[in-house]
Amino acid sequence: RRRENMTPEYMSLTDAAKYLGYGSKHVVYDLIKAGMPVIKVGKTMRVSKTAIDTFMHAHEEVITDEK
Repeated sequence: RRRENMTPEYMSLTDAAKYLGYGSKHVVYDLIKAGMPVIKVGKTMRVSKTAIDTFMHAHEEVITDEK
C-alpha cells in the first residue's frame, strides 16, 4: 500500500517549515514568538503537527480591499 500524508506528529523546526511550505526554519521561530506552542527537551525543539494546524486556524483572516 502507498502511504498517503504520513507527516509525523512531532517535527523538527526544519520539517515544520517544510510542512508549512517554507524553505527555512526561521519562519517557525517567528511563529513560536507569536505564540505557537513548542516542545523543548534540553536543546531539542519539536513542533506538533496538531499545534501548527491549530495555531494557523486560529490566525486565519479574511483580507479585503476595503480601507
